[in-house]
Amino acid sequence: MQATSYTFDPETRSGQVLLDDGTPVPFDGPAFDAGGLRLLRPGQRVRIETEGEGEALRITLITLQTF
Repeated sequence: MQATSYTFDPETRSGQVLLDDGTPVPFDGPAFDAGGLRLLRPGQRVRIETEGEGEALRITLITLQTF
């Protein structure tokens, strides 16, 4: 699934992405670390892997979207 980086805190390695419908979804440090990234800027397109649905939706991996 694709999304857009919205916020990122480099100290905690957590933040939020916006799904294409505008829904914000938070991610935590372990999800960020799983993708091997070092930094994330607002507005970057990312690829995410999730589990759960609705209110229980959780990001398990976040990486940069490459073409």
